[in-house]
Amino acid sequence: MRAVVMTAVGGPDVLKVVELLEPEITSEHDVLVRLRAAGINPVDYKLRAHGTIGGTLPAVLGWDGAGIVESIGPSVSRVKPGDEVYFCDGGFGPTPGTYQEAKVVDERYLAHKPEHLSFAEAAAAPLVTITAWEAQRERARVKRDDFVLVQAGAGGVGHVALQIARLAGARVATTVTSGQKTELASSLGADLCIDYRNEDVGERLRSWTGMDGADVVHDTVGGKTFTACFPLVRPYGDLVSNVESPWEEEAIKAMHDRNLRVSFTWMPAPSVFGWPEQRERQKAILHRAAPLFDASDLRIVVGATFPLEQAAAAHRALEAGEVVGKGVLRMG
Repeated sequence: MRAVVMTAVGGPDVLKVVELLEPEITSEHDVLVRLRAAGINPVDYKLRAHGTIGGTLPAVLGWDGAGIVESIGPSVSRVKPGDEVYFCDGGFGPTPGTYQEAKVVDERYLAHKPEHLSFAEAAAAPLVTITAWEAQRERARVKRDDFVLVQAGAGGVGHVALQIARLAGARVATTVTSGQKTELASSLGADLCIDYRNEDVGERLRSWTGMDGADVVHDTVGGKTFTACFPLVRPYGDLVSNVESPWEEEAIKAMHDRNLRVSFTWMPAPSVFGWPEQRERQKAILHRAAPLFDASDLRIVVGATFPLEQAAAAHRALEAGEVVGKGVLRMG
């Protein structure tokens, strides 16, 4: 089968198309999925540029996948051959990811694909949906009439996060650039789009909320954006982040002075650290999201698709910020 393998740590050119042996079912709960598409996430090119977890090389990247069940282990009961599924599994080094034409996945981590999503849309959905759901519903506990600010609302996680906040009945603002990204965020339900390059985010936010910040700020960017979020959260409000960010004494003081509740959700943690119960909980999020996708209450925006052999070009495009929403690799 064809696969894209990360051969070294470095730029996109370390991604090579190779022929690998077909994966085989070795456990009674294994499922062989013939992949139709794989999602591309920022974590993929970060691992490529800085090294896989555990330093495993060569490695097959890719967390998200969607495809058709081809064969199953003797004790599999949750899916059957021919079922269309989507999932998050592997892609961080030791466990092969989804940049390949077939993959073996434990049945516990597979969810049935929403009927109304294409394979490309379904492959783009798992990581960002789980991340946004955990942040909005499980960490910040967004509720009706909350004022919510989502940083980067036209990005992969951001465009899903603002929809999940809207579905909770919140009033949603987001930071974007003008033009296409503003149009996208507005179409997904953002009440206020702030052009962070040309406008004072804090001033626009305070004017809109009528108070000293938003009830909830969701940071999907990290780095300097994380610390810039502190004055954007009202006193006693919630800041939730899904991106690793530096901590400084000044930042901790800012959180302390505003009595903020700060929480994190790093979606890959259950896979990386081996927490099967939490992985099943994450799979359950995909089950809960499926009827929302099928009712068009929740949308996945695929900004660009690339054939598998153009994975390097896909990484270049995503790193350059040229893709609005999600990027996807297609297998056929």
